[in-house]
Amino acid sequence: MQQRLTPNFLVLLSRICLAAIFFASLPRLAFAAGGAVPSLVQDIGTSLLVAGGLAILFVRLKIPSIAGFLVAGVLLGPQGLHLITDPSNIEAIAQIGFVLLLFMIGLEIDVRSMLSGNRAVLAASAIQYPLTLLFGFVIAKGLILAGIGGVLGDMPLAPLYIGIAVAGSSSLLVVKLFQEHFQLDTQPGRICLMVLIFQDIWAIVATLVQPSLEQPELSAILFSFLGIGVLILIAAGLAKLVVNRAFGWIAKVPEMILLGAMSWCFAMVAIGTHLDPATELLGFNLHLNVGSGMAALIAGATIASSPFSTEIVTKVGLVKDFFITLFFVGLGITMPALAGIEVPLLALAVAAIALLARQFVVFPLLYLFRVDQRCAQVSAIRLAQISEFALVITFLGLELGHINHEIASVIILAFVITAVLTTPLFERAYDIYEAMKGTLTRLGFKEPADGGGDEAEEIELAVLGIHRDASSFLVELARAHPEIMPKTVVVDFNVSVHPRTRELGVKVKYGDIANEEALIHAGVDRAKVILCTISDDLLRGISNLELVKVLRRLNPTATIISNAIEMKSIAELRAAGADIVYMSRLEVAHALLDVFAKARDGRIDAVTEDQQTRFGDIEARSEIMR
Repeated sequence: MQQRLTPNFLVLLSRICLAAIFFASLPRLAFAAGGAVPSLVQDIGTSLLVAGGLAILFVRLKIPSIAGFLVAGVLLGPQGLHLITDPSNIEAIAQIGFVLLLFMIGLEIDVRSMLSGNRAVLAASAIQYPLTLLFGFVIAKGLILAGIGGVLGDMPLAPLYIGIAVAGSSSLLVVKLFQEHFQLDTQPGRICLMVLIFQDIWAIVATLVQPSLEQPELSAILFSFLGIGVLILIAAGLAKLVVNRAFGWIAKVPEMILLGAMSWCFAMVAIGTHLDPATELLGFNLHLNVGSGMAALIAGATIASSPFSTEIVTKVGLVKDFFITLFFVGLGITMPALAGIEVPLLALAVAAIALLARQFVVFPLLYLFRVDQRCAQVSAIRLAQISEFALVITFLGLELGHINHEIASVIILAFVITAVLTTPLFERAYDIYEAMKGTLTRLGFKEPADGGGDEAEEIELAVLGIHRDASSFLVELARAHPEIMPKTVVVDFNVSVHPRTRELGVKVKYGDIANEEALIHAGVDRAKVILCTISDDLLRGISNLELVKVLRRLNPTATIISNAIEMKSIAELRAAGADIVYMSRLEVAHALLDVFAKARDGRIDAVTEDQQTRFGDIEARSEIMR
C-alpha cells in the first residue's frame, strides 16, 4: 500500500530534519563557548544524532534504515553541511563495526549443519557468486564496448567491480526481513541464508585477492590462503580446548558473555594480523597475515556450533548495531558530489543488472540443482539487492586506485536503489512468482513430478504442508499406527523434503496447498481426515480460514483439523467448516504444566523418563525437519 504523506507528517518531517541539524551543531557551539569537547566524541555524537533522525524518517517511509545512514553521511560530509571535523574518526570506529559484522556472519556458519543440509543447495550456493560476477562483468563490458558505459570506460577494472557489486546480496537486509516475518526456518529462508553465507565467504576471498588485481601474483594469493588455513587450525584448537570451556565458566554471568565474545573475536584478529612477525621469529616470512575481517569470520565460525552461540549473537548484535551505523555513515561521508546525470543513470543500470542477475543466474542455478520452481524463484527475488560487502570492496578499490570516485558513487547509489526495493520485493515475492509462473513453465522450468501413485487408492489422512508440527506428527503416527502410513498423502511444494517424507511410507504429492487443482490432483477431496498444521504466519497465497472453506467445498464429509494462532480465529475456522481447531501454544502450555509440576516436586528424572517413554531417544530421533 502506498504511503500517503499527510500535511501533519510533512510538518513532523521538517521538524525532525531541523532538530537533527540544530542539535548536530551544538557540539561546535559548545566548543566555541569554551567547552572542551573532544573531536572524536563530537563526530560520533553528531553522526548518531543525524543518522538516528533520518533512520526514523526512512523507517516511517518503509525504506531500509541503511539508506538513511548513507544519506546522513552525505549530509554531514564535505559535500553537505561539513559538520564532521575529522572523517578519520568515523572511519576508525567503522572498522570495529566491520569486524563485528564479520564475526556475526561467522556465527551463522555452522559447518556441521551446512554439511548435513541439502547438498544440492550447498553446491548451488558455492558457485552462485562467481557465475553472477561473470554475468555482471560481461554486461558492464558490453556497455563499454557499445559506447554507453560512460565513466565505466575510464578505468580498466571497472567492469570487474560492477560484477563484484551485483554478485552478492545484503545479509543485513535479507536476514532481518526473514526474521521479522518469522520465515527464516522456511525453505526459501534456509536457501537464502545458505546463499548469503557463501556470498560473504566469496566476498572475503575477493578482498584477499583485491590488492594484486592489477598484477596478480599466484604465490601471494596461495600464501594468503595458507595463512587462513593456519588461523583456522589455531582458532579451532583454541575453541575446543579453551574457549568453549571458558564460556561454560561464565555462562551464569550474562554480562560476561559479551566481554568473552568480544575478547575471542579480537584475539583472533590480533593473531591473524601478526602471523608474519611470529614466523619471522622462526627465521622466515611467508606473508601469512590474515585480514581483520577474515580473522573475525573465522572466530565466529569456530564457535558457531557452541551451545552459547545464540546468547553470543544476541549480546554482540546490540553492540554491532552501534558500530554498523557509523560504518555506513562513514561510507556516505566519502561520497563525491554528483556533477551530472550520468552517475545516477549508470546506478540505475547497475541496479537493473543486479535484478536481471537473479533471474538469469540465481533462479536457473537453484532450479538446476533441484530446488522446485516456486522456492527457486521466491529465493531469487528476495536476494535482488546489492550487498553491503560490495560497498566495502568498492572503497578498498578506491583506495587502491582501481576505480575513481564516480564509479564508487555509481555502486553506492545502485546499492541504495536496490535497498529501497528490497522490502516490497520481499513482501510481494509470491505474487511476483504467480505472475511469472506461466512464463517460467513455457520456458522449460517445469514443476517437479508429484511422485506418482495410484490416485484411486483409499486415503485415510491428507497432511497439507510439511513444517515442524507435521514433521513430528508423522514420526509419531508411524510409531503408533504404521498401518495408516500407506493410506496417507502429504501435499507440499518443498521437494527437498520429499525423499525423507517418503521414507516414512507415505505418498508425497508436489503441489501448492493454496491451489485448488493441486489439492484435487492429490486426492484430498477423497480423504477421510485432513490435517492443516501450517500457521497463517507461514502460509502464502491463502490463510487457514480460506483453506478450510476450500476443503469443506471439495470434501463435505471429511474431518478437517486446522490450526489457529489467535483465539478469535477458532470460532471463524469452526464456522467455515473445521471440525477440530487446535492452537500449538495451548498444547505446549498443557505439556509444560505437567513438566512444571514434576519439576516443582523435584522429580526431574521423571520428566526425562516420560519423554523417553513417549518419544524414544530424542537425540537419535530422525525427523523430516531436523
